[in-house]
Amino acid sequence: MKKYFNITIGGLQQKIFNLCVLTIIALILAYTTVAVYLVRDLSGLTKDTSKMQKENITGISSQTMDAVAKSSLEMNVKLESYIADDIFSELKTNVLMLSEAAYHVYTLQENYSGHPVEEPVKERDGETVVQVIYEEGIDKTDGVVAETVRLLGNLESILYGIYDCADNLSSCFIASPKGLVLIADNRSGAKFDEEGRVLTLPVRQRPWYTGAVEAGDVYYTGVELDAFTGKYGIVCSAPVYVDGELVAVVGADLFLDNMEAAIRQISSEEKGIACVVDAYGKVIFSGKNEGVFKVEDSAHAGDLRENENEELAAYIKKALAGEEQVEIVNIGDKAYYIGCSPVQSVGWTLLTIIDKEMLDQPTALMTKEYDLINRAALRKIKNNSRNSLRTIVILVSIILIGGIISSLIFGKRVVKPLELITKEVSEINGYTHDFRMDDAYRTGDEIEVLAEAFKKLTERSQRYIKQITNITAEKERISTELSLATKIQADMLPNIFPAFPDREEFDIYASMTPAKEVGGDFYDFFLIDEEHLALVIADVSGKGVPAALFMMVSKILIANFTMLGYSPKEILEKTNTQICMSNGEDMFVTVWLGIMEIATGRVVAANAGHEYPAIKQTNGSFELLKDKHGFVIGGMEGVRYTEYDFVLEKGATLFVYTDGVPEATNADNELFGTDRMLEALNKHKDVSPQEILNGVKRSVDVFVGTAPQFDDLTMLSVKML
Repeated sequence: MKKYFNITIGGLQQKIFNLCVLTIIALILAYTTVAVYLVRDLSGLTKDTSKMQKENITGISSQTMDAVAKSSLEMNVKLESYIADDIFSELKTNVLMLSEAAYHVYTLQENYSGHPVEEPVKERDGETVVQVIYEEGIDKTDGVVAETVRLLGNLESILYGIYDCADNLSSCFIASPKGLVLIADNRSGAKFDEEGRVLTLPVRQRPWYTGAVEAGDVYYTGVELDAFTGKYGIVCSAPVYVDGELVAVVGADLFLDNMEAAIRQISSEEKGIACVVDAYGKVIFSGKNEGVFKVEDSAHAGDLRENENEELAAYIKKALAGEEQVEIVNIGDKAYYIGCSPVQSVGWTLLTIIDKEMLDQPTALMTKEYDLINRAALRKIKNNSRNSLRTIVILVSIILIGGIISSLIFGKRVVKPLELITKEVSEINGYTHDFRMDDAYRTGDEIEVLAEAFKKLTERSQRYIKQITNITAEKERISTELSLATKIQADMLPNIFPAFPDREEFDIYASMTPAKEVGGDFYDFFLIDEEHLALVIADVSGKGVPAALFMMVSKILIANFTMLGYSPKEILEKTNTQICMSNGEDMFVTVWLGIMEIATGRVVAANAGHEYPAIKQTNGSFELLKDKHGFVIGGMEGVRYTEYDFVLEKGATLFVYTDGVPEATNADNELFGTDRMLEALNKHKDVSPQEILNGVKRSVDVFVGTAPQFDDLTMLSVKML
C-alpha cells in the first residue's frame, strides 16, 4: 500500500473511494455490511471475553478461598485442641497430685496427727471450705469412721490449694471406702434439703467411684448430674491403693457450663463452632446448643459414628481413629468445613465446624456484582450499536453529499478505531486485565463510550483480584496471633532481676535467646523454702507450638514435684512417668536439676541427658563437672536417675546452659565448642552472673558472625556471695 496526500492507495480507504465512485448503492451496502459485521463481532467478542473473565475470577477466588479456609481451619483446630488438652491435662495433674498426697498420708499415717473436719454449714455458702459428707446409714460416732475422717483431714490444705489455684474446677474431693467423702468447694448451701437437713451421698455408688475402681487408674466419667446442684458436669477420678488394698478414691470435677464457657471462648463466627467428642462418639462439650452437635447427658447422647448422616458418621470414625484432616461435610441442607485434632490427655477429639456458605459469600458477591456490571455494559453496547447504525445511515448520506473526501475521512474515523478496539479486546485473556484508553479511541461518540466501558470493566477486574489478594493476607494475621502466643509462653520464665533482692547470700541471673518465634529451651529458679533454692535448665526436642506446649507441661510438673519436697532424682523420675503417660508425639526433654542449701552452698543435683555444668570454685577457674547422665525425660518409662552433690564455697560460681552454646555454628560450619565456652567464662570469672552471661553471649556472637542462629541460646548462673 502507498500513501499520496494522506490517502492510502490499495487499502480500505481506496475501496470506499471506489465504491463511492462506482455506485452509490454499492457503497451503502458495503459500508453498512462492514459496520454491522464489526459491531456484531465486537458484541460477540465482548460476551466471550466477559464469560472468560468471570470463569477465571470465580475459579481463582474459589480456589484461593478453599485453600485459605482449609489452611486456617487446620491451624485453628490444632491450636484449639492444644488449649482443650491443656484444660484436661491440668485436671488430670491435680487429681494425680491429690492421689500422691493421699498415698503419703496412708503410708505414713503414724507421722500425722488427727485433724477434725466439720459437716456442711449453710451459713458458709459462697466461702471455700472442706466439709465431710456421709452415706445414708453410716454411724458417724463409730471409732473407725471418726478416725478415717481425722486422718483424711490432714489433706485439707491440699484440697484448699488445688481448688483455689485451678481456674475451672467445680470441686475436688477424697472419698473413703468407709462411706464418706471430704469435698472442697464454695457451695455449702447446696448440701441441705428443703427442711434444712444435711444431705447424704451414696459415695460408693457414684459413677466416678465405681469407674475409677474398675479402671484401676485415672478415669473420666461421661456427662452426669451433680449430686447436690443438679448441674451437668464430668469428673476425673483415680483410686489410691496401699499394699494392694483400696484406701481412697480422689477426684475433681468440672461443671458443664464452666467447660462450655472455655469451649465458647474458642468458638466464633470467624473461627467456627468448636465441640469435643469422646471416645464413644458422644458430644461432651459444644459451642452449639441445638442440632446434631447439641450436648446431652451420657444416658441420652447419641453416638455420632452411627448418625444417620453417613458423611458425618464416616468423618467422626476417621477423626476418632486419629486421622487429622479438613473435609467438606453436608449436614442437613448446608455444607460445612470440618477439621479435627485429638485431645491427647483424655483420648477425645476436638472438632471445629465452619459454614461453607459463609466462606463462599465473598466469591458469590463478587460474581454477582460482576454480572450486574457486565449486563449493564452489554446493554450499553447494544444501545450504542443501534445508535451506530443510525449514525452510519446519516454518515452515508453525508458521504453521498460530501463526495470522495468526506467518504475517506469517515472511513478513517470509523474503521480504524474499531479495528484497534477489536485487536486489543481480542488480546484480553484470563491473566491480563488491562485495557488502555488510547487517544485513538477519544472520538467523542459511541466508540469512545465503548472504550470507556471496556476500561471500567478491566479496572473492576483489577479491584477484584486485589480483594482476593487481601483475603490471602488474612492467613498472615493468624501467624501474628501465634507470635502473640509465643510471647505469652516466654513470659512464664523468671525475667525480673535481681530475682531475690532481699537475699544477700547469693546472686543469680538467667537468659534465653530463641532461634525462632517459639523456643523449646527453658530455665527456672525458685525458693522451695527459706533455706533451699531450686535451679532448673532444660531443652525440649523440636521447635514450634508443640515444643512450647511440651515445655510448659514439663516446667509445671518439675516445679510441682519440687515444691512437694521430693529429691532431684525423684522429681525427674516422677516427671518422666507423668510425661510418658501421655506422650503421643514421642517428644522428650533434657533436664539438669539442682537443689542448693543456701546456708552451706551444698548442691544436690541430677542430670537427665543434659550438658555438663561448669563450676568455678573460690580463686579457681571454670571447669566442666562431668556428672553421670541419665536418660532424657519422656524417652522411656521406668527410668531411674542418679543424684550427686557438690559444694559452692563463698565466691564460687555455677554455670549451666543448653546445647545452643557449644553447638553455635559460624559461616565455615565450625562449632563454638566447650573449650571456647570455658575460655569465654574464664575471661569473666570474677564478675556477677549477669556480666558472665553477657560476656559468653558476646563471645558466641563474635564467633558466629553473620551466620544464622540455628538453636535456642539459654544460660543460667548463680554465685555465692
